Amino acid sequence: MSLPIFLLWLVSIPFLAHSSPSQPRGTLVSCGSSTKQSIPDTSLSYIPDDGFINVGNKTTLESNDLLPILSTLRYFPQKSARKYCYTFQVIRGGKYLVRTIYFYGGFDGGKQPPVFDQIIGGTKWSVVNTTEDYANGMSSYYEIIIGAHAKTLSVCVARSNQTAANSSPFISAIEVLSLEDSMYNSTDFRTQALVAVARSAFGNEDSISFPDDPYYRLWQPFTDKNEVVSTQTIVSSSDFWNKPPEKAFSKAIAGGVGKKLEIQWPSGSLQSTRYYVSLYFQDNRAASANAWRVFSVAVNGKTFYNNLNVSTGGVTIYSAAWPLSGPTTITLTPDAKSSAGPLINAGEVYQILPFGRRTLAKDVAVMEELARNLDNPPLDWVGDPCLPQENSWTGVSCSVKDTVARIISLDLSNAGISGTLPLTVDNLSALHHLWLGGNKFSGSIPEMNSLLKLETLHLENNNFTGEIPQSLGELPSLREVLLQNNNLEGSVPEQLATKQGLKLQVSPGNHLSK
Repeated sequence: MSLPIFLLWLVSIPFLAHSSPSQPRGTLVSCGSSTKQSIPDTSLSYIPDDGFINVGNKTTLESNDLLPILSTLRYFPQKSARKYCYTFQVIRGGKYLVRTIYFYGGFDGGKQPPVFDQIIGGTKWSVVNTTEDYANGMSSYYEIIIGAHAKTLSVCVARSNQTAANSSPFISAIEVLSLEDSMYNSTDFRTQALVAVARSAFGNEDSISFPDDPYYRLWQPFTDKNEVVSTQTIVSSSDFWNKPPEKAFSKAIAGGVGKKLEIQWPSGSLQSTRYYVSLYFQDNRAASANAWRVFSVAVNGKTFYNNLNVSTGGVTIYSAAWPLSGPTTITLTPDAKSSAGPLINAGEVYQILPFGRRTLAKDVAVMEELARNLDNPPLDWVGDPCLPQENSWTGVSCSVKDTVARIISLDLSNAGISGTLPLTVDNLSALHHLWLGGNKFSGSIPEMNSLLKLETLHLENNNFTGEIPQSLGELPSLREVLLQNNNLEGSVPEQLATKQGLKLQVSPGNHLSK
């Protein structure tokens, strides 16, 4: 069964930046750049991406009026790779906001941007389709909030059946930003991630970002036909779990005394699924003991919160998994005794993305060590080796039971690869087939005591040296061993030589005694 694709509403970044006194907490990467990119009129800087990826081509767009991070990009014409991955160092158990930024700029001579997938960890995150934004002269960005399951985090793009044959996936910038533990803490980030759909500051005509939001979240402006009011008091961001910026409370959309307030937000039609919804409110009047602003909140006609008492200190209401489908209407209905009409300052909506499937950590560790031992590993040997299954590493086949994937086959036959086999290959305990024939592997063949499911071992036509491991003769499922044309010495283990039903080929090309 194919994995569902979770679409993010494309929101646009104009080619401007907000001033800032210092860098946000995290890593800002300019893709395709060879030097650090500084944002004009700010102290923000993005580092080159060379230390995070080893595949793809760089290019510079021929335009003088682009934000620096949009003036370069990295694209991936190598069609043999199943995915193209950046790797970031993170803190296991930490919480991160990841933003990917795209601006096509006609880098390949075409008129429309390519359409492709993006993947985070072992999970397909979304389809990247920037066609509409590019036609309007805008860049596009995607955001996701995730928990780190390991010490590294991979962010990948990949071809899909929507990618034109003559086009290539590309990326302009990546931001990996650290969030505090309290933020969005009603979500179980061991099994879920939050894909940004909308984040708006109501009544504002300009977007809010860093440094007003120290977590570098972008709060898009939102106004409609309703009245806009300004606040007379300041709230403290630290009083809220999700730490919305104080500036998000500076204005609000408001309704009259005794009248309902209705807004259509987020814009557009939502996929039918569950969402994290967080709404923010603050009484814009000066504090008074006799001033009451009480109303109930409904989303698409269903009660979201009854009798919300909004003070000058501000209040948040949220749902960790609210069902939404199609257009969304938020209705604020005032209490009959309320001395003021309803209002709303800001809101966030995230689509819940199941994020529990991953490859067994022991298997991942072995494959990462193997990749380091190879002089020229396949281009896509970065990120999760197994997941998504259609984007597993070249030559790697896996089985998935429940939420855990295991490597069951490794086939790099005649791939022109050189390197050594690590001793830890013995930890691939679910492996059925290991085919490395026709390459330039050297060094010894490691013991394989734990590969009890191994059926076929093809190591022929390499440069292996040393003796044939005694453990091969003890593997109960083994039925085929090809070791010819290496530089092996010693003798064939007796249990291997006499094993019933085993196809064993050790000559020519070795130096074995009987």
